[in-house]
Amino acid sequence: MTIFKSFINGEWIEASSGRTLRNLNPADTTDIIGEAQLCTREDARRAIEAAYAAFKEWKNTPAPARGRILTLAARLMEQHKEELAQLLTREEGKTIGEARGEVQRATNVVEFCAGETRRMNGEYIPSELRDNYAYTIKEPHGVVGLITPWNFPIAIPAWKIAPALAAGNTIVFKPASNTPATAVRLVELFVEAGVPKGVLNLVIGSGGEVGDEIVNHPAVRAVSFTGSSEIGFKMYQEVAKRGIPFQAEMGGKNPVVIMPDCDLDLAVEHTAAGAFGSTGQRCTATSRAIVVGSIAEPFIEKIVERAKAYRLGPGVDESSEIGPSVDESQFNTVLKYMDIGREDGATLICGGGRASGEGLENGYFVEPTVFDHVTPDMRIAREEIFGPVLGIMRVDSFEEAMEVANDCEYGLSSSIFSNDYNTITQFINEIESGMTHVNSPTTGGEAHIPFGGIKATGIGPREQGSTALDFYTELKVVYVDHTGRKREGNLY
Repeated sequence: MTIFKSFINGEWIEASSGRTLRNLNPADTTDIIGEAQLCTREDARRAIEAAYAAFKEWKNTPAPARGRILTLAARLMEQHKEELAQLLTREEGKTIGEARGEVQRATNVVEFCAGETRRMNGEYIPSELRDNYAYTIKEPHGVVGLITPWNFPIAIPAWKIAPALAAGNTIVFKPASNTPATAVRLVELFVEAGVPKGVLNLVIGSGGEVGDEIVNHPAVRAVSFTGSSEIGFKMYQEVAKRGIPFQAEMGGKNPVVIMPDCDLDLAVEHTAAGAFGSTGQRCTATSRAIVVGSIAEPFIEKIVERAKAYRLGPGVDESSEIGPSVDESQFNTVLKYMDIGREDGATLICGGGRASGEGLENGYFVEPTVFDHVTPDMRIAREEIFGPVLGIMRVDSFEEAMEVANDCEYGLSSSIFSNDYNTITQFINEIESGMTHVNSPTTGGEAHIPFGGIKATGIGPREQGSTALDFYTELKVVYVDHTGRKREGNLY
């Protein structure tokens, strides 16, 4: 039995609780990956203290030197790409192709942040006074807490860890408890790359205990979180009491608008990919298809045909297109929402339950599901499901489509399928989302491009790309008077 331990102050430690959590392959629950030792509040406190002790030396390490460590980490991730992808698939369930893509994106992010260590530039600012000038420098916060979810267990930790290290912060990293194997392997690679003792600490444990300690400990000077809106807003309230920076990427209920003039086959294929790819377990997944006018019937006919054609199976099988839900809890949540959709009056036209078939007996497989005649007041139109469930919402005009698309508390991603320039431009201007796509899925992103949402989806600066280091640095302004004389008069 493989035991997954936490990493504190340069050592793999025995958790003090004596409690463990079994780690199962969601595609085949008879396949036991290992057991994770669950840390206590005291263990988390040790990790924070270790990070605090290591901060001064890491901060004083020249940024390009920190960047060389990140560069090596990226190379190691590249060398171990297939190993990481296979582990990710076995633990989280996504298909091997999706897993390889996630590892590549994580590698790209680390590589990008390594380059940013040579561009942590300040600004020279002329003063109003003779023989005076000012300039700005970027400084790290200190200890940062990074709390990540299970759905992208390599990419999301990487796009938090890399900029935090690049900026000179030390880290206490709490991954989701049901994906410990990928977290452990990722930390091993960063350590192999040369991250010093105490700079990067991994603590596996519950949010209520370990997460709470990270959020409330006075030595933690910033917290970055990805997960549900419910937990994110509670965390935000706690962090606000201490007045420290908080960054959160939370829920999504992403719409795609299907216009009558679109390329129908393209719209169907990309909507299906956005809704059912990664088993719908992406914050950018397509959840609402808002179909305008006469194209509704042909679109629905084709999307149902496409949903039924998907091949479900274990992610390690190269021919599988959709894997399982990550665990029993998420599996039951998705099935519950299918019942809610029926109860609310939506018309189930495809799927709607547990998938059956050869090779699926021991896994948490859900049928790709399509509901028609979904209205904005229904729960399946408003609440994040995190499963392969698509709601069809019929409207009569583009104006109505925009009203429905924006009638949502979330604002992460969106998409439109149209070939009319004016319609596309109007959509881009009016849609309330942090990211939007034209004639492509609501999903996807690149390492050098900012990622994040608005409304109830996002708090704080965007992650990744040119904004990656914004959250992890403080701006210090320096005034220099080289006159050697007492200043006459006041400057404001």
